[in-house]
Amino acid sequence: MPAPRHDAPPRRADVVELRVHGVSGAEPSVVLGSAGARQVAGDDRGGFYRPQGTDREGPDGLTLEAYRWGDLPSGTVGRTISMVLLLPFMLSNAAVWMRPTGRRAAWVTVLCRLLALNLTLVYVVSIAGVALDLLAWRCLGATPCRAPFDTLFGLDDRPVGQRLAALTLLPIAAVGLLRLLGTRRPRPAGNPLWAVEPLVERLRAIHVAAALGVLDLLLLTARRAGDATVETNLLLTSSAAVLVACVSLLAVPGLIDRAATARTATVTARATAVVAAGLTVATLVVVSAERSWPRSTGLPGYNGVAGGTLFGQMVLLVLLSGLVLWRRGRGNGRRALPGGAGAAVIAAIAVGLAGALVSGLVYQSGVLLGGYRGDGGPPLPYRWTVLAFFLHVVVAALLGAALTLLSRRRRRRAAATITARDFPAPPPEAIVRSRQVTKAVARARFTEWLGLLAVTYAVLALVGLATNLLGQFGREPDEVAGGVLGLPPGAVEMGLAGGTYLVAAVALALLSGGLFAYRTAWFRRHVGILWDLGTFWPRAAHPFAPPSYADRAVPELADRIGQLAERHAGVLLCGHSHGSALLALAVLRLPPAARRRVALLTYGSPLDRLYARLFPAYLDNTTLRQVGERVGWRWVNLWRDTDPVGGWIFAAHRPGDPAPDPVDPGGHVDRRLRDPDGLLPTPGERRPPPLRGHHPGEADPAFRAAVRDLVGRLRDCEAT
Repeated sequence: MPAPRHDAPPRRADVVELRVHGVSGAEPSVVLGSAGARQVAGDDRGGFYRPQGTDREGPDGLTLEAYRWGDLPSGTVGRTISMVLLLPFMLSNAAVWMRPTGRRAAWVTVLCRLLALNLTLVYVVSIAGVALDLLAWRCLGATPCRAPFDTLFGLDDRPVGQRLAALTLLPIAAVGLLRLLGTRRPRPAGNPLWAVEPLVERLRAIHVAAALGVLDLLLLTARRAGDATVETNLLLTSSAAVLVACVSLLAVPGLIDRAATARTATVTARATAVVAAGLTVATLVVVSAERSWPRSTGLPGYNGVAGGTLFGQMVLLVLLSGLVLWRRGRGNGRRALPGGAGAAVIAAIAVGLAGALVSGLVYQSGVLLGGYRGDGGPPLPYRWTVLAFFLHVVVAALLGAALTLLSRRRRRRAAATITARDFPAPPPEAIVRSRQVTKAVARARFTEWLGLLAVTYAVLALVGLATNLLGQFGREPDEVAGGVLGLPPGAVEMGLAGGTYLVAAVALALLSGGLFAYRTAWFRRHVGILWDLGTFWPRAAHPFAPPSYADRAVPELADRIGQLAERHAGVLLCGHSHGSALLALAVLRLPPAARRRVALLTYGSPLDRLYARLFPAYLDNTTLRQVGERVGWRWVNLWRDTDPVGGWIFAAHRPGDPAPDPVDPGGHVDRRLRDPDGLLPTPGERRPPPLRGHHPGEADPAFRAAVRDLVGRLRDCEAT
């Protein structure tokens, strides 16, 4: 890692324009608008850059500097792809940060953490299904598989118990791999944004203990089906107690969070993990020594354990959805996601994706090995899960298409009103361009309808609950389809086949997305917002989620701003898109001496339009006003109606809107930019002004005007 480089102290009268990019991950030279850039602080993964050469002044005579953080969420190609495989864990971790405010917040946190724990169990049970049920029990015993899986290193000649004990090492290794992937790289010195690393240690111990406990439960349940010995019953009871202890640590609100109980929770979690490891060793010894096993097609008790974990997943999701969606209250008129509903939506996506991936793993392994021949296919819980995933996606796609069509007229009508106010009485030659602008505004306004679509998707969790409930009663999909719904015999097979192909497509898309998001800039611009937003939040629910980059990016920004404020007359912070969120949180960390020399310019900012709705407990209106107060309300937010991501923060200021309250400083923060500047080409140009949408536009006249305004305020403050 190269040593940080620092500039020579500049003259005191300089004002630094510090630019922070969004999720596009633009190169520093692009952000700075220069032919080249040199690094002045940071390392090879992220840092601060200035224009190449001796001329460092920008368009308005300011010292330009850019913070590049785009590589912090990713890394090498292999690490990026591996983290994509942890997407359900990442989403479940993000859900806990979307909790609402008020009395429900603590219980939403509990449900999110229990759901995250259940995701770990679902993964472990599915891998155990391949290793224990498919390989150890079926392929090497009950139903010989295709070569070479019918022998597998000579294990076919070993007793059943020894086969099970040996292949249990596969799910144990999978747990170790998850723990390894979730381990952060060494970070530079500095205070973290949130003190959550001790919490991660506690969560990690709980998840490892639960994973080992459910493996013991699988082995001992199968053993007990043949001969319920004293040691089997004792180990089975102890393993169940470990699982109960893990659930209890997470189910008591605040137990693992509060400083007063942190030490007790840490000791208890570590002790539970140690006990679980000891029980696993004892279980493997008992199982490998046992010679008498029951005869059955599949591993005895496996369907019950797998079905129980999948059913528990859906129960938790329905409880979470009901808690955050019931009596959610009315919004402020903007059709964004209702406060707190994001937790249910993201959790539903995490559960659906996890169920699809684990079912696909079991299905495709069975096809590859040929271990489900003559047994009606993979275990019943996974057949219902694949079918539910297929139905869920189909219904969600139909609802999305219906919402798009139903909202089109209203969006077009609102967009036409905006265009008519911006460009009244356009000439005949500008009619086509006027229609293009109206369409762009209408498309951008669809973001405000995503809340209704997302809430509907979360409600569809009832579909998964119903299918899992049918599986719990041992009902076959064909039986329900024909006897209850009256569908033809081939309908279920078509659904299962469609579901397996859909799961394979999702897995391929995730792997390809991880590769192209790292290699291709244009692809990263489209999918980066999900990954950068998901890995921004520290791990407070799932310890195997990808490590957060916020505990480096935000303190690093705050420290650099403080240094620049000491050495310069002022610092103008310019944040585009997600960069505005990084700067807002950095401002909250600044000491009073630095705040007096800081101004804030945000553009394309989702702070209110998306983040305040998605994360109401952390980035609500109160927090945003605190940001304004910290910088003395030297804050300008630029936004466009054609931007589907960014928007206003305090007041829209559209033509015809009432004048802002002169007493409220927040009413003077937002500035609406007409987009495009005109409908017809300017003299000497062949094309009309472009639609900017969500593009940064640091060289635009309106942007430079806002820069000069804020720099003037900084200099006035310095003069006084």
